Amino acid sequence: MPGAVGHLTRRFFDVLTSKPLLISERAAVESWLKPEMVEVFFDQMDADQRHGYHAALSVISDGHYDGEVITAALMHDVGKRHARLGVIGRSVASIMILLRLPLTERVLLYRDHGRNGARELTELGAPSLAIEFALHHQGERPQTIESRLWEVLIAADQAPKARTKADV
Repeated sequence: MPGAVGHLTRRFFDVLTSKPLLISERAAVESWLKPEMVEVFFDQMDADQRHGYHAALSVISDGHYDGEVITAALMHDVGKRHARLGVIGRSVASIMILLRLPLTERVLLYRDHGRNGARELTELGAPSLAIEFALHHQGERPQTIESRLWEVLIAADQAPKARTKADV
């Protein structure tokens, strides 16, 4: 479910101004993910790739070098790509969801991206942490994720891309 107006405004401009990953950034992503997940990651729109990349940098800068944690940060939003909504479509979808208006099939896909992404990650054999974080990242912490790790992943998901420690 979309968040507050301030968060939505920041995400709008992040998506609007996002640039494709550089070759070096793409290489980093490829080195962090299992081969079967690379294609799925790069099937996302540029903004979601960049968001996942910066989430991964954030968890790494917080001292989490474990592949499962990095995969969770990178892949938590992969379910969004099925809706195929651009920046305006996402904005309209978020407003429709917030106002509890009737939702189209594509908006439902966008709203339910966590569940859809978790299902896909399960099929890909992703680590359980990645599956659980994709499923729950917009809600409450599940018992399967330790609270400190949850805080790190949530902070990585919410951190503005310009403020990740790895970029400074």
